[in-house]
Amino acid sequence: MNQAPLQKDPTPSKMLDETAAYIASVQSLDGCIAWFVGGSTDPWDHIEAAMGLATSGQIDAAKSAYNFLAEQQLANGGWFVTYEQGKPKDTSRVESNFVAYIATGIWHLYLVTDDKTVLTTYWPMVARAMQLVVSLQGNYGEIYWAIDSETGVQEDALVTGCSSIFHSLGCAIAIADTLHAPSAMLKQSRQNLKTALTAHPEAFDRTWESKARYSMDWFYPVLTGVLTGSAALAHIDQRWDEFVVDQLGCRCVNDQPWVTVAETCELVMALAVAGDTARASTVFSWIHQFRDDVGAYWTGYVFPDEAIWPEERTTWTAGAVLLAADVLSKRTAGHRLFLQSLGV
Repeated sequence: MNQAPLQKDPTPSKMLDETAAYIASVQSLDGCIAWFVGGSTDPWDHIEAAMGLATSGQIDAAKSAYNFLAEQQLANGGWFVTYEQGKPKDTSRVESNFVAYIATGIWHLYLVTDDKTVLTTYWPMVARAMQLVVSLQGNYGEIYWAIDSETGVQEDALVTGCSSIFHSLGCAIAIADTLHAPSAMLKQSRQNLKTALTAHPEAFDRTWESKARYSMDWFYPVLTGVLTGSAALAHIDQRWDEFVVDQLGCRCVNDQPWVTVAETCELVMALAVAGDTARASTVFSWIHQFRDDVGAYWTGYVFPDEAIWPEERTTWTAGAVLLAADVLSKRTAGHRLFLQSLGV
């Protein structure tokens, strides 16, 4: 690993403008936002980057990203795992979390624009996606993580993925209710999923090693509103020392000396959701040392080696930075994506 140069903390306005410009510079003419120039993308990271564009006022670019997904949506309502140069790359499976996230992206775009035509335009795509997601609900209320192209539904579930789906279901319900579309099935599915996440740990990680060592399993239930109030803060505090490295950020996994900017930004948002904005602001201030001179952010940092790794400046990392900045600054109405009550 080679050490890459780290930049000083820029001014907030310059940070937002340059980081959004970096995402836009990677986006192709068909709307696809690769992880980096010449790379692949997946639906979830593509949407994260599109939300980053929307927070910075690049609405046409964000719409182009969602139009790309509309064109690529499969007959069953889902998307394949990865795309490259505008075409499916890994067609081995469809992941439920990736599919559900379109509801989050479209609701966020509506919050930013206050334009109801956003919802009417994209609701058919969202509705098809959520129908597929709901069809993957297991007996405990969990959502199975994937459909394998050869062997079918993979009957196991992930805490992080299901927590994200819980939030996406809330966004889908908000869209449906705004459009006066039926939402009872979505509401029941979301309630069942919350029951699984809060009362049935046996529904998760049944066929593989527990993912509890990953920081996202720790803070995603707070970020997405599964846990709220004092329970959310207690949950964060319980494992803080396992994952947070002072002055650097959040580890990806608790047993590796590697902090990642995206996980750190998501932790920032989780803290804000839990009401701890002071700690959120402090943690957010640490990430800008991993910024390059064009406004992009390096994906991660191995602190014993004082080295950037991997040497990639991912657009989804930039998107996470912009979303966290918006949550803290409340610059756009998109900050309400995680801070408002959903699905009730």
